[in-house]
Amino acid sequence: MKRILEKNSLTGRTTTRMASSTSWSEENFSCSICLDVFSSPVSTPCGHNFCRTCITKFWDEQVRYKCPVCNKVFDTRPDPQVNILLSELASQFRTTVRVKEQPCVEPAEVPCDVCTGTQLKAVKSCLVCLVSFCQTHLEPHERIAVLKKHRLVEPMDRLEDRMCKEHDRLLELFCKTEQVCVCQSCTEGDHRSHPVVPLKEEYEMKMAQLGKMEAEVQQMIQERQNNIQEIKDTVKRSKTDADREIANGVQVLTALMRCIEKCQDDLNQMVKERLKSTEKQAEDLIKELEQEIEVLANRSSEVKQLSHTKDHLHFLQAFRSLKDPPPTRDRKTVEVRPPSYVGTLRRSLDQLEETLNMELKKLRDDVELKRVQQYEVDVTLDPDTAHPRLILSEDGKQVHGGGVAKKLPDNPKRFTYYICVLTRQSFSSGRFYFEVQVKDKTEWYLGVARASINRKDGIKWTPKTGYWTLTYDKDGLVFRGKPAARLPLRAELQKVGVFVDYDEGLVSFYDVEARVHLYSATGCTFREPLYPFLCPCGHDGGKNSAPLIISPEIQTD
Repeated sequence: MKRILEKNSLTGRTTTRMASSTSWSEENFSCSICLDVFSSPVSTPCGHNFCRTCITKFWDEQVRYKCPVCNKVFDTRPDPQVNILLSELASQFRTTVRVKEQPCVEPAEVPCDVCTGTQLKAVKSCLVCLVSFCQTHLEPHERIAVLKKHRLVEPMDRLEDRMCKEHDRLLELFCKTEQVCVCQSCTEGDHRSHPVVPLKEEYEMKMAQLGKMEAEVQQMIQERQNNIQEIKDTVKRSKTDADREIANGVQVLTALMRCIEKCQDDLNQMVKERLKSTEKQAEDLIKELEQEIEVLANRSSEVKQLSHTKDHLHFLQAFRSLKDPPPTRDRKTVEVRPPSYVGTLRRSLDQLEETLNMELKKLRDDVELKRVQQYEVDVTLDPDTAHPRLILSEDGKQVHGGGVAKKLPDNPKRFTYYICVLTRQSFSSGRFYFEVQVKDKTEWYLGVARASINRKDGIKWTPKTGYWTLTYDKDGLVFRGKPAARLPLRAELQKVGVFVDYDEGLVSFYDVEARVHLYSATGCTFREPLYPFLCPCGHDGGKNSAPLIISPEIQTD
């Protein structure tokens, strides 16, 4: 039911009235002046009904007393009488309208316990009556003095569960000892010595705990979601690694098959060339023999013709004219030896084995380098560790010997004996890789060192003293171990890659440009952080002035 504005033709005033929906009775219970449901309805002598307030105010403003509906004029001001029947009907109608305007109960809402038929939504619950009321049925508690004293609270369901079963009193306290809800009488009995607090206080405390529990649960959920994401990322990386491994395998096996195919082609070509040579030798010998046969056949014909001559003189004269027989090859030497293939396949397979071994090492090193380059890290040099003779670039990526020692504040981190420097970054687990350009240098040291190395005294650089280094000087390329490992150097090194697997105890060095594995120190034991370590050595009158340069990040597929 809603109200609308309407101008009264009798009074000229704008009033409100309830908009009629479908009920005809609403107009019958409406005052003609205020257009609202009757309030204290009274009847005029002419039989029309108005609210007492409305008709009184209307006549107060008139000179002549008349009926607002039929305009009947009264000689004196009438004294309207209360219409008891209409008053009761209007009251009932007003109650019905109020009920219609109230919302029906929805799921999870508390219903009115008094409503019959369609239950309305409760607006209050009485802790004395143990009943929940809608707005209409709550009216006596707002009007009757005794009921006004009842304790009303926000709507609650199952009010009987809120009463103490033993004392039939409201459960409004909480026993901290036994963690149960109690009434006031309980605190005077079994719970006399127990600390109790109001339910609201315990509720707020428990809500705070609940909030903390919720935060912890959300954190646990987030952690598990993170775990799920990590697992998915791991599976994704595994798939990428698997695809890369398959691609590498295809590359290696394809290269090996090309080697085998080349070996097969070389073997076929060699055998065919030998066969072709034999065939040519035989062809030439046959041609020579055929020519000899032709000459001999002509001589045979001449001999046969002369043998039939009976004239002695002519015979002797003709015999003398016979040509000397043509020179011929010694028939004992006329021989075509078939080519020998003994050992041919063996020699071909030996060559294949050597080629495959070289190709395998090359491919294996290339694949291995690609794999370790995935663990490339971005490192910069730490000036607080640099020897006073060293000059570092502003970006911390280059270092070379300056020849003259700078005056720098000494600190435990700085090298003061050897011309070395460490990076800012250290690593205590997992794998890492970095590359350093060594081009145009005549001497350098490169590798990793543990955090506790001696930086002040002259000591030998070995794994035992905390150094895993590769060195280059006039004697060549050497890994500084016990004993030192001298390495072959096929060409001038341009760039060196260093890979460390902290957990596996592995340090490996690579010739990046040639894509060749140089050396690996295995079985290492790491118990503290490792730092990338660079030593450009002395200036050497400008011969060794080129810097060591930490390469930028590698772009891997």
